[in-house]
Amino acid sequence: MSLPELTETTSPDRVELPGSRGEHFLQCALETSDRATRFYSDQVLDHLNPAMAEFVGRMEMAFISTADADGECDSSLRAGPAGFLRVIDSRTLVYPEYRGNGVMASLGNIMENPHVGMLMVDFADDLIGLHVNGRARIAPLEEFAVEGEAESGPGGKKVERWVVVDVQEAYIHCRKHIPRMVPVDRVRNWGTDDVKSKGGDFFGVKADRMSDAKD
Repeated sequence: MSLPELTETTSPDRVELPGSRGEHFLQCALETSDRATRFYSDQVLDHLNPAMAEFVGRMEMAFISTADADGECDSSLRAGPAGFLRVIDSRTLVYPEYRGNGVMASLGNIMENPHVGMLMVDFADDLIGLHVNGRARIAPLEEFAVEGEAESGPGGKKVERWVVVDVQEAYIHCRKHIPRMVPVDRVRNWGTDDVKSKGGDFFGVKADRMSDAKD
């Protein structure tokens, strides 16, 4: 089935609903508007309710999506002990930025374009996910320092700065395709610069470039 073209003048009569113009357009084109409207009505909030806040508080990782001013996208993983994601109130959550590879891809995108998408998934127990979309800003270390832990987050990891997310959408990710995983204890070398501990040249990029340089 070919789809009609989305143009600047395309304007489905669904502007009062959550979501993008593109998704509303496809809902109309593919005749899923009724299903989508039920989902918006039943599951999409513009804040975190208490159950969502509790879920965020026990997560040990989150997938973060950002884009630069031109819309070029990046996705990344943030992880830490339960509690590293903090719900400040129903419309605000923060997560720490620890020492990384120095590229600053996510933060650089946020500097250009504050829109951010977060996905948290419970792979072990409830097999459910939570989407949080909003606008982000970078905050200094001192803004969310905990007394006695001025430079550390849960687990003693050194926090360099924070990302503050103003929640605009929060909604469920259904469980039907989420695999069950069993957590296994492992040593995590938080903040290390040791090449081997970080994974080394796992995908062979450096080796290939060195080989090409010799040819």
